[in-house]
Amino acid sequence: MDKVRVIASEKSWIEGDAVQQLEQTAGWPGMKLAVGMPDLHPGKGTPVGAAFLSEGVLYPYLVGNDIGCCMGLCRTDLKRRKIKRDRWVSRLHGLESPWEGDAQAWLDEAGVEATAFDSSLGTIGGGNHFAELQQVESVEDAEAFERLGLDKGRLVLLVHSGSRGFGHSILRAHIDKHAAGGLTEGTPEADAYIARHDHAVRWAEANRALIAHRFLEALGADHERVLDICHNLVVPVDRGEHQGWLHRKGAAPADMGPVVIPGSRGALSVLFWPEAEHAEHAAWSLAHGAGRK
Repeated sequence: MDKVRVIASEKSWIEGDAVQQLEQTAGWPGMKLAVGMPDLHPGKGTPVGAAFLSEGVLYPYLVGNDIGCCMGLCRTDLKRRKIKRDRWVSRLHGLESPWEGDAQAWLDEAGVEATAFDSSLGTIGGGNHFAELQQVESVEDAEAFERLGLDKGRLVLLVHSGSRGFGHSILRAHIDKHAAGGLTEGTPEADAYIARHDHAVRWAEANRALIAHRFLEALGADHERVLDICHNLVVPVDRGEHQGWLHRKGAAPADMGPVVIPGSRGALSVLFWPEAEHAEHAAWSLAHGAGRK
């Protein structure tokens, strides 16, 4: 089975530099598999929109600085037939400013330890991060749609954000000592990184929850989380002949149920349930979209 794969159609436009980075990363020590998604594009030395399986060693550099970045989907009680764009826009101000509430209490309730970066809790960040009200345009599988508790008559909120400065500090500490080098599985340094990584993933989840709270509180709306699917992280894998560490850098999981893939700006987002039968070929991963075709 090929060690390097690109999952894409002939219509997918993928830069040659991205494929070259994918092939180079596949040559790193312990690397067993490198899979590019349809939105594969060049990153800082390693590509974005890819999944990597390594054995015996894990690579913080492949996860990057936005540990725990994710698409969080919430159903709201905002009715589609009562959209009030101008009024809502006038209320949605200050979401990039520090939250005036009690960040410590919010984290405590979520069971997440405090950090030195909690002043940014509840803020979206830059790049392709966003919080967006969406309406359902079409439903292809009514049964699956209903299982998620969604309603065509009500709007949803999609939040794309991660661990902000906290995740950046974790990667920076690794780079200062190891550059892009890996950490041997089971060593104190590897265990320490995983502990910090997992903390950042939990912090990022609390951050998205607070973004949704701030956004919808401004509109006087109630909400409930439907999905929170991470596309920047590293997780242990034990799947028969495939064992080791699965790194996802801008790649959504195909083995954790429903997933939202947002389109490029102005394009539709897609919510679907992946079929597990093809997951292994694509390193159990999918495109994450968010600004890429």
